[in-house]
Amino acid sequence: MKKENVIHTFVVLAYKESPYLEECIKSVLNQSYKSRVVIATTTDNEFIRKLAKNYKLEVIVGKHTSIGGDFDFAVQTGTTPLVTVAHQDDLYDFDYAKTVVDQYLKYSDATILFTDYYEIRNGEKTLSNLNLKIKRILLSPLRSKKLAKYAFIKRFALRFGNSISCPAVTFVKNNCPKEIFTSPYQCNVDWFAWERLSKLKGRFVFCSKKLMGHRISEESTTTDIIRQGIRTKEDYEIYCKFWPKWVAKILTGLYKSSEKSNCIEKEKNKYEK
Repeated sequence: MKKENVIHTFVVLAYKESPYLEECIKSVLNQSYKSRVVIATTTDNEFIRKLAKNYKLEVIVGKHTSIGGDFDFAVQTGTTPLVTVAHQDDLYDFDYAKTVVDQYLKYSDATILFTDYYEIRNGEKTLSNLNLKIKRILLSPLRSKKLAKYAFIKRFALRFGNSISCPAVTFVKNNCPKEIFTSPYQCNVDWFAWERLSKLKGRFVFCSKKLMGHRISEESTTTDIIRQGIRTKEDYEIYCKFWPKWVAKILTGLYKSSEKSNCIEKEKNKYEK
């Protein structure tokens, strides 16, 4: 495929010195659809530069403003119509890029295209657990591409919890605002972004194939405990965008008890260490 015909970019968002960064880079380079690949970072260092040199990748350096601001910076560095912000600890399966490109060619009115995912725990794939099952139930209405253009259906997938995994998402830049993630939030940056996008014209295109792996870092437990008050406050504020306050309060309590995964996933936790 000629370079000028490439319509998808993986922007690998690198932070400090992740031991998994090279695995992530390999996974986005080893795709059936040959996307453009660049590295974006707000913590420029020799570790990142060395890996970039080894794989002949451009490094784009930005200024840290906020967690959401850094993610918006990463999206904007992509110069193609489709941009995936690849989280540095995660892995992308061989057909991830091809799948989102194919879906875009069918549904060019989409704001986001995303796939199902599996978790990586202690180096092993976890294809299903309670958390993943709940998310898949919430996402089930989006299996219908005809219904996926309606705000009610898009918002249904979000009204009981954050069902969309941030690293599995590809953005259709021309159909999205320049600021997607920028917000006062620290944990719920991505949930806030999906809520914002759900009100705009355009489909949420969901592919039920598990085409990327999100690494669950057990080391973030201490951070979660310290930040628990912030997390609960943010959950309540997001729920209030979907429900009356009394319902939001109940759901926040339930979510606090059941939700054990990370916030913008583990990238957020690293910013706080």
